[in-house]
Amino acid sequence: MIHIIFIGSIIIMSIIAFFTMGHDKSAARASKRRVPERTLWKLAIFGGGLGAYLGMIIFRHKTKHTSFRIGFTLLAIAQVALMIWATPLLKEL
Repeated sequence: MIHIIFIGSIIIMSIIAFFTMGHDKSAARASKRRVPERTLWKLAIFGGGLGAYLGMIIFRHKTKHTSFRIGFTLLAIAQVALMIWATPLLKEL
């Protein structure tokens, strides 16, 4: 059961991060209030790395910022690797 909660939380955070990246891109185009970069980083760090990365690629948002390109890519890789490694261990609990 714990493994389902673990994977579910990463999926939910990734979905939130993905749509937040899309929202920020549309706000940037419309010159409206933007999502703070700190918020984007927090979403990515706390489980939304894959969603933030996919949002960056699909919406072409923050792609000129080296810190976002490298950081979101590394977070996505690390979080996917963590899921692959931890899920079998959590199933045993």
